[in-house]
Amino acid sequence: MGKKLVIVESPAKARTIKGFLGPDYEVLASIGHIRDLAENKKELPAEHQKKWWADYSVDMENDFEPIYIVPDEKRAQVTKLRAAMKDADSLVLATDEDREGESISWHLLEVLKPKKGMTVQRIAFHEITKDAIRKALDSPRQIDQDLVRAQEARRVLDRLFGYGISPVIWRISKGKRLSVGRVQTPAVKLVVEREIQRRNFQSSEYWDLKATLLAAKTPFEATLQAVEDRRLVSGKDDFDPATGQLKNKDKLHLDGPGANRLLEEVKDARPWTVTDVESHPEQRKPYPPFMTSTLQQEANRKLGFAAERTMRIAQDLYEGITGSGFEGGLITYMRTDSLNLSELAVRQSREWIEGEYGKEYLPAKPNRYTSKVNNAQEAHEAIRPTDVTRTPEMVRRGLGDKYSDHVKLYELIWKRTVASQMKPAELEITTVRIDVPTSAGRLTFGASGKAIKFAGFLRAYVEGSDDAESALEDQEKLLPELKVGQELDPKSVDAVQHITKPPARYTDASLVRALEERGIGRPSTYAAILKTIADRGYVRKQRRELVPTMLAFYITEFMNDEFEPLADLGFTAKMDDDLDEIANGKRDWKRYLKEFYYGGDGVVGLKPLVDQKESGVMAPTMHVGTHPETGESIDARLGPRGFYLVCGESTASVPEDIAPADLNVAKALELMAQKARGPQTLGIHPKTGRNLILIVSPKGTFVKAEQTEEEVAAKAKPDWVSVPPNTDPLTLTQEDWDQLCELPRNLGELDGEPVVAGIGRYGPYVAKGKDYRNVENWRQLLNMSLNDAAALVAQPKTTRAGNSSKGAVIREFGDLEGAAGPVKILGGWYGPYVTDGKTNASLPKGTDPATLGPDEALALLAARRDAPPTARKSRTVKRKKK
Repeated sequence: MGKKLVIVESPAKARTIKGFLGPDYEVLASIGHIRDLAENKKELPAEHQKKWWADYSVDMENDFEPIYIVPDEKRAQVTKLRAAMKDADSLVLATDEDREGESISWHLLEVLKPKKGMTVQRIAFHEITKDAIRKALDSPRQIDQDLVRAQEARRVLDRLFGYGISPVIWRISKGKRLSVGRVQTPAVKLVVEREIQRRNFQSSEYWDLKATLLAAKTPFEATLQAVEDRRLVSGKDDFDPATGQLKNKDKLHLDGPGANRLLEEVKDARPWTVTDVESHPEQRKPYPPFMTSTLQQEANRKLGFAAERTMRIAQDLYEGITGSGFEGGLITYMRTDSLNLSELAVRQSREWIEGEYGKEYLPAKPNRYTSKVNNAQEAHEAIRPTDVTRTPEMVRRGLGDKYSDHVKLYELIWKRTVASQMKPAELEITTVRIDVPTSAGRLTFGASGKAIKFAGFLRAYVEGSDDAESALEDQEKLLPELKVGQELDPKSVDAVQHITKPPARYTDASLVRALEERGIGRPSTYAAILKTIADRGYVRKQRRELVPTMLAFYITEFMNDEFEPLADLGFTAKMDDDLDEIANGKRDWKRYLKEFYYGGDGVVGLKPLVDQKESGVMAPTMHVGTHPETGESIDARLGPRGFYLVCGESTASVPEDIAPADLNVAKALELMAQKARGPQTLGIHPKTGRNLILIVSPKGTFVKAEQTEEEVAAKAKPDWVSVPPNTDPLTLTQEDWDQLCELPRNLGELDGEPVVAGIGRYGPYVAKGKDYRNVENWRQLLNMSLNDAAALVAQPKTTRAGNSSKGAVIREFGDLEGAAGPVKILGGWYGPYVTDGKTNASLPKGTDPATLGPDEALALLAARRDAPPTARKSRTVKRKKK
């Protein structure tokens, strides 16, 4: 009797499940999708390559039939799966239970073509435990064709959108291969619109008085709220959030002089009398357990994890970690918009709460939560521990320091799950009014307090906040016992200035929330959206803020001007709802694609919109402002070397690192004046005695030693001076330049390799050969010895995920069982690849090096070693008609 072949997506998941099933089962991984649409027409058969739709890999003349290929890097794995099929008498497809997982199972079935008589089963589960796998095997089902069609429709829709519009923008992008995407473009638009709000925002000033008062020698603070019962402007609610200007004209708007006059009046005024005390109870309900979006948001707020990093760690926790001593996965499936908890999870949580905190923390009935997400359907449960009795401390001991990030995320999930089943917190809110008579009239001060009467779920968990000021307001704030008529002693009174702040830039957390609120994207796509807009240069990270680049503004202006119907955020949300209808069997996917592309049923089709642009499109011009003296328009435009400013006959390059919100009229005039002055002298090169001049270009700001005309004509290499990142060259002294000109320093040799200390693109560094380590402060390099450098190079290396420059080490796994040597991911001419020093294997298209685990790396190397020569060619597969 043959074995039963079980196919999952990843080697880690395969290994975990294999441990549950025994010798009658062989468990293998597909390593993600095994086929996809062709990247370009060259990958298609010759008979298709001359078709007008060839680049799309979608036969628009044949009812939008997708044409799939098995990519080069997947051929060896497909061969391995086919070989395993020969010895099996049944096939079990155990991929994830969402649309992507369903699609992978369908593609496996289409490509592997099980032999006649072979039993084929599809099983689904949302946690990798022995019980869950056994139950799934006992209740197999058929592949859900509606989910498959929804995934196919999404993939084709994304291809039509991107491949249809991107060539239009290439005509005006000055050689830059810009791209647009169905979901990435709305995400960029949100970030750009927020930056425009920040640029248009005008800060306003307002003042108040803050008093420290004593009640029976206990100090507390009170703030001026009114003068003769006329309320003061007192916070952001009194100002327009978009412009920063005062919107409530009825309130008293104190400026600095006015506040200081009142301060002089109140300093010696007496008495300070309590005229009103009010208290009322307030209840704060526990937060629901995590779904994908809220986990990404909270991990970003509390742990500083990017969405992509959160999902990679969650994937590890879901699939199980080898050597941890724990059987199976530690959490349930992490791509979900459900808030349901299983009866077992609820029972375990309640038992733990009663044992740890007591019965008084348990509600009479379990707390149940309903998702507010439209068409919530991606999975059957919230993200929770597979076993609530497995506490974070137990996981910390099991995983050790190597998996500290995994422990942090597990603890977050565990605490949120437990807290969701606890009683609400009971608070008492107290507000106090204090009057003091002055010659300027009666001044009314106010104070508020918050006391936690019953902690409830707060004993286990407190949610993070995107707004630091709001987070402070949520803290407990106790007031002394106060009574009406009680006189207080003023300890001090100060005038306090407040400045309104522009809307905060998006972070990973707040952008995911904004997309979710608008119905754009789904649990499986949020992390990919954030990664895509960063990888394509549309946003850059500044601490945790997402700062849009000039390219982001350019793309947004282009879409608003040329494809306004498709740029509408509501249109994108409607498309995601339509895909949900296809997944639910309520809409025909082929008809939907046809309507989207050609138009109809009230829809403006993509093709008619693109065809309208054949006569030409206008390159977007971004208006910065008006010259205050000449009245001429100041605009930013895209050129072959980047963005530049134009004002009449004046031009100037726009540095790549400038935030668009900071590119105002003043900054534009500064850049143009700087260019008009010519190279600016900063100091003297200590070795040559030549002037050090400042060079401003689209690529950034640089400093070099002045050259003679003969040297420039001969294209002689100048003496460049590296400036530390985030340092304004104009603030550096001659002593600083003397020291910077000493860099890079040759410190000697270690193991036959040169050791150098210098400043590079990412800041100060020490390098032994090609092995680099960052240094915190560039001044440390000036007196660094060879021994200091050796100690630094010996420390574990931290690398930048996604760095794919040729030869750069992107990630290191160290020595892995079965590898010929240390396993690393390196950058190559054609993209990142994994190597053990003997075998090289390219990463599958679209795979981010940061998400690749050691098991996947080993599987890629093994597949490459086992690949027959014929595996170097792609195979084209046209989807069967149903």
